Formats: sequence, structure tokens, C-alpha cells
Amino acid sequence: MRQRHLIWALLAVLVILVPSCSSLTEDDYDVRIAGVFSGPTTDADYNALGAKALEDMESDSVKIAYSESVEVPDVERVIEEYVSDGYDIVWTHGSQFYEATAAVAKRHPDVTFIGEFDGKPEGQLDNVWVLDRNFHTVFYPLGTMAAHLTETGQVGYLGGLSLPFSYAEVNAVEQGIADTGENVSLNRVWTGDFNDTIKAQQLTSQLLAGGNDVILTSLNLAVVGAFQAVNEKDPGDAWISVKYTNKSANGPDHYAASVIYDFTQPIEEIRDEIDSGKRSGYYQMNFGKGASIHLGDALPDDVRTAVDDAVDGVESGDITVRLDQTEGS
Repeated sequence: MRQRHLIWALLAVLVILVPSCSSLTEDDYDVRIAGVFSGPTTDADYNALGAKALEDMESDSVKIAYSESVEVPDVERVIEEYVSDGYDIVWTHGSQFYEATAAVAKRHPDVTFIGEFDGKPEGQLDNVWVLDRNFHTVFYPLGTMAAHLTETGQVGYLGGLSLPFSYAEVNAVEQGIADTGENVSLNRVWTGDFNDTIKAQQLTSQLLAGGNDVILTSLNLAVVGAFQAVNEKDPGDAWISVKYTNKSANGPDHYAASVIYDFTQPIEEIRDEIDSGKRSGYYQMNFGKGASIHLGDALPDDVRTAVDDAVDGVESGDITVRLDQTEGS
């Protein structure tokens, strides 16, 4: 009996010593920010980059939450749920979500939204920030690289879904190739899925069999399949570029470059503007503003120099990369 009393006494002391510091209530947060992601945040790719940018904003005064692997038909409902839960800022990570984001924003003028877009949308609302991913501009130097790197004069582009931003990437690569003056053809194909590794491997093998010795990819997890196909070639006989993060470990002997994206800087800068009272604006990613190019160690020095010159030209404004979202041939 004495032991039981002692235990209860100790528990009582713990209740006193351990604060009623349970979890913070909603009123304890100055800002609530929600993110809506199109894929899993464990993809070590586009959605993981978004999750990192969101998590970097979390603090004692900032509450964050996110939903992942959200399909386009569901996104409007998911955004509405965050609005109902009292979130002050809702960021949708993916240009396919912009239309739904704008629709919800129109119904909730007191909430601020960050929507991604490829270009400048018409009719931007007073409570919507537009984050222009500007993919095409960063793909231009890949055209420069491919034109100087190919031995066959045949370059392949392997995309996921044939969306406007992907067409813009293709057209920017073709502009980069044309500006070198080299006689190089670009052959483009799409897997129909950014994460289908088997389809990516099959189509990459077909491109290689067709004489394309440089493969420029615009994929997420599916790029692993593209690497598997390229790695079957001897070093120097096939090259591959990737998007979003450095994936050189998948095939260092064939890795040419990565177009790297970091959403932390853009989102932090937009957040600073929102905190200052500016609830609508336009932010364009570019070299030095969330985008960069990482070149592989095996890349020849002359190709490396050509790419660096192209990046410098774009960054300085000496080179204007056209935004052309037409499908083309």
C-alpha cells in the first residue's frame, strides 16, 4: 500500500513540474501556412523540394501543414479544407493546380495564396502570388550543351506528361541548339507519367537505338529507368541530363548535367513580401533565384565552357529565351 501511495505522490509532483505545456493552441501561432503537393514528399525530387521549403518556414510562431499526392480533381477540395481550418497562406506546388487555386482564392479574399504558373497568368487576383517556375529559361543551356556534346547530331528529349511547360522546355532547347549553329536534331518523346521507370527505360533505349547519344530528361522518379538504359552504353557513347536535383550517383560516367531547383529562396522571399503587406505579386525563378545548373565531372572542358557562357548570357540578359508553349513538330 505504501508503494502505491508513493507512486501516486510522484505522479502528482510530475504533473506540477511538467507544465501544462501540452501542444500549442491555434491562437499561439502568428501564421499558418499550408502546402499542397502533387506527389509524395519522399520522392527526393520536386515534391521533396517543396516540402523542404515549407518546413524551413516552420517555427514557434508559424504552423505548417501539407497534403501530398493530391490529384488535380481533388485539389480544390483540399485547398478549401485548409481555408476552413484557418490557414492564412496556402501554397499549391505545381502549375496544374493554378486554376483551382485561383478559383478558391476568388471565394476567399481574406486568405493569401501562392500558385505556381509557367509564364504570367491573365486576371491575377489581389490575394494571389504567382511563382513562375520559368523552366524553359533554365533548359536553354542544355541545348547548348547537347549541341556541343553529341557525336551523332541526334539529341533526345524525354518528358513525362506533354504539358505546356514541357513544350516550352523543348522549344528552349531547340533555340539553344540553333544558337550554336551546329547541325543537330532534337527528337522528343513523352512517357505519359513522370514516375514510370519501366516506360522511361524503354523509351530511352529506343532513343539510344535511334542514334540519340544525348538524352535530356524532364522526369521525376522515372529518371531512374532512363539511367538504367543509358548505363548499358560505354562511357562517352551516351549522356543524360536530369531535372530538379543532382542525380549523378545513378550513373556518374554518363551524367552530363542537372538543372537544379530550390524552392526555399523563392518561397521565403514571397513570404517576406506577404509579411510586409503585399498579398499579390509575381516572382520568376531564374539563375540565382532558385535555379542553377550542375555539370558532371566527366563532361569535356569545351562543353563545360560553352554551358557556362550560355548561363552567363541568360543571367546577364544578353540572351533572351523565348517562352514558346506550342507543341511544335
